[in-house]
This record gives sequence, structure tokens and C-alpha cells, in this order.
Amino acid sequence: MLNEKGIAYMNEKKYEEAAQAFNDAIEENPNDPTGFVNFGNLLGVLGDYERALTFFDKAIGLDEHAATAYYGAGTIYYKQDQFEEAAKMFKKALMEKLDESDVHFMLGMSYYQLGALPHALASFKRAVELQPRDIDGLFQYGLCLAQLEYIDESIEQFEQVIKIDESHADAFFNLGVAYAYKERASDALKAFENALEIQPDHALAANGKKTIEQAIK
Repeated sequence: MLNEKGIAYMNEKKYEEAAQAFNDAIEENPNDPTGFVNFGNLLGVLGDYERALTFFDKAIGLDEHAATAYYGAGTIYYKQDQFEEAAKMFKKALMEKLDESDVHFMLGMSYYQLGALPHALASFKRAVELQPRDIDGLFQYGLCLAQLEYIDESIEQFEQVIKIDESHADAFFNLGVAYAYKERASDALKAFENALEIQPDHALAANGKKTIEQAIK
């Protein structure tokens, strides 16, 4: 009950009340990792990363199969640009059967930051399989496909993003780049124009538009 109360307070951004509820939960049941995980998540939201990791470590010490503690720790490492540590933690969460879209997505982002694109691709693919309408997942999957030169497949992902969110300027821009790569100049031009319509100061789209217009001339 106390943990649920704390999560409700967190969702309402009542952080002091949430901290009190999680603290009470820990005092009431000091051997249950849940309170420590929740407190760690709260500290992560508040930007107190060092203390957050201490709470996740405590949870893992109580239960080495506490998948959400590994996920929480991974998120903190990611926020601190410690991508190798983050990847390790997300993999541990998956090994402990936390087979959720968010975990695969964050593992993909960690691999992406490390430049391990084939690994990132596999993680994004799984994230999208589990959550087919997740815009961030689709977009990052598309970017990764494009960077590995699976251009047709990347176009499919960017088009899917736009179907769900017609105001995604970056998806239009990347779609324009992919179309240009496939020598579909008029489609590329239209995509760059769409990006600029949504975000007039999109410098990359403006540059893309100019390049295509010169090529068409």
C-alpha cells in the first residue's frame, strides 16, 4: 500500500510525500527490495544520481533477481553518459525476464551511443515488436537502419512515425535524406519542405532542400 501511495504521489509530482511513503515502506519491510527500487527511481527523477544508485544496489543486495533495480540503475548510468555500465544493467534486467519495450529501447540507445550499431539495431527491432506504435522506438530504429544502409527499411520506419505523428520534423528530414539516397528527388524535396513547415528553423532540412533544388535545376 505504501509503495502504491508513493508512486501515486510521484505521478502527481508531490515528491516530499512520495519520499515519506517510500521511506515508511522501507521501515515497515526492510527486506523487501520494492521500497528501495521506488526510492531509487524517485531520486533519479530528482537528479540525485549517486544516492539513487545506492538504493538500487541495496535492492539488488536484497534480491539479485530484482529486474526493476537493474533497469533503474541502467537508466541512471545512461543519464550520466556511462553507456557501458548502462548496457550491462539493461542486459541484466532482460536476463531477469523484464522483457519490456522500454528495456530493449534503452539497451538499444546504450549500444547506439557506444557505436555498436548492429547490437543497437537488434534491440530497437525488439522494442518496436513489443510496442509497434512507440514513436521514439520507431524513429531510433529508422535512424539505425539508415546508418547501416538498410535504406528501404529505414524509409518504412520513418513513414510509420509520420503516420502516428504528422508533426515529427526530424522524421520528415530523415525521410528526405533516405529518399535523396534512393534518387527520389521530388519525394526528398517534399519531405524537406514538410520538415520546414513544422519547424522553420530546421537548419539540416533547409540545407537538404537547397541541395535537392540545385540538383533538380
